[in-house]
Amino acid sequence: MDFSVKKLASDAGVFFSRAVQFTQENLGQAEKTELDAHFENLLARADCTKNWTEKIFKQTEYLLQPNPSARIEEFLYEKLDRKLPSRPTNAELLGHYMLEAAKDFGPGTPYGSTLIKVGECQQRLGGAEREFLQTSAISFLTPLRNFLEGDWRTISKERRLLENRRLDLDACKARVKKAKAAETKAAAVPDFQETRPRNYVLSASASANVSLFSFPCGHGLSQLWTEEVDKAEHELRVAQTEFDRQAEVTRLLLEGISSTHVNHLRCLHEFVEAQTAYYNQCHRVMQDLHQELGRFSSSFGRNPGSTPDPVACASSPTASETDVLQIEEVQPPASGTRKAKVLYDYDAADTSEMSLLADELITVYTVPGMDSDWLVGERGNQKGKVPVTYLELLS
Repeated sequence: MDFSVKKLASDAGVFFSRAVQFTQENLGQAEKTELDAHFENLLARADCTKNWTEKIFKQTEYLLQPNPSARIEEFLYEKLDRKLPSRPTNAELLGHYMLEAAKDFGPGTPYGSTLIKVGECQQRLGGAEREFLQTSAISFLTPLRNFLEGDWRTISKERRLLENRRLDLDACKARVKKAKAAETKAAAVPDFQETRPRNYVLSASASANVSLFSFPCGHGLSQLWTEEVDKAEHELRVAQTEFDRQAEVTRLLLEGISSTHVNHLRCLHEFVEAQTAYYNQCHRVMQDLHQELGRFSSSFGRNPGSTPDPVACASSPTASETDVLQIEEVQPPASGTRKAKVLYDYDAADTSEMSLLADELITVYTVPGMDSDWLVGERGNQKGKVPVTYLELLS
C-alpha cells in the first residue's frame, strides 16, 4: 500500500511538472526544445499520410458498399469477430426476381424467355460484383485499415511519449537555470530567505536538510545550492538521454512511412486491376446479352401482334432451308433499293443471314413474302437477311 501511495504521488508530481511546463510554454514564459527540420518534415508527412489514408479508406467503403445500414452491420460483425452472413447483391436479387417472373409468364413466351436471358445475365453480373468486392476488400481496404489501426496507433503512442519526454527535459532545463541563479545569488547574499526564489521548490532531499536555523552564513547556503545544481544537472542528463532515445525510436517509425507508401502503391495497383477485370467481365456479359437479345428480337419481332411462336419457329427447318434458297436466288429489284447505316454489330445466326458491323453502309431492299422485320442486305459480293431494327434507312 505504501508503495502504491508513493508511486501515485510521484506520478502526480510528474504530471504537475509537465502541466506547468506546457502552460508556461503557451504563455511564452518558458523555452521549448525544438525538433530539427528533418524530424518536423517526417511528422508533417506522417500526419498527411494518416489524414488522406483515412479519407480514401472511408470513400472506398462507400464505393464498395453504398448502403449505410449494411456498412454498420459489417462493422458490428467485424468488432464481434463473427462471420458476416452471405448477402446477395442487388444484381443477383434482380436476376432472381426476373427468373421467378418468367416462370409465371411462361418461359416459352417472348417476354418470359427474354426475362430468363436477362435474369441469368444479371446473376452473372452480381457474381462478378461479389468477386470484385471480396478482392478489393482483401487487397486494398484491409491494408489501409491495418495501417490506421496498427502502425498509426503505434506512431501516435510514441509521439505522445516523445512529447512527455520533451516536457520533462525542458522542465529539467528550467530547474537547472533557476538553481544556478539561486546559487549565484546565495554566494553574494548570506540571508537564506532572500536568496531562495519564491517559485522554486527544492528536491525532497534538499528540503529535508534545510531549516531556518541551518547554515547561518552565506557559505553554507552556497554549498547547499551547489548540491542542488548538481542534482538538477544529473536529472537533466537523465532526461536528455531519455528524450534522445525516444526521439530515435519515433524517428525510425516515421521514416517507415515511406515503406507504407510503397505498400499502399502496390495495393492500389491491385485495386485497379480488380476493378478493370470486373468492368471487362461486365462488358463481355452485356455484349453477349445484347447480341442474344438482338437475335431474339429478330425472331420474335418488335411488334407484339406479329410475334411468332419460338417453339414453332424452332421446329420448322424447312422454312429456313427455303429462305436460304430464296436469298441465294433473289435478285435486287430494278428500283426500290436503299442505303442503310448499321446501328449495332450483328452476328449472323445462320447462312441465310449477313453479319453487320456498326456504322457501315449497306444496300437493302425487300422481296415479296419476306417478314417485314427483315430486309435483304448486300455488301459487295455478300448477300443475306438483316434485321430492320439494326439499321437506319437513309433516303
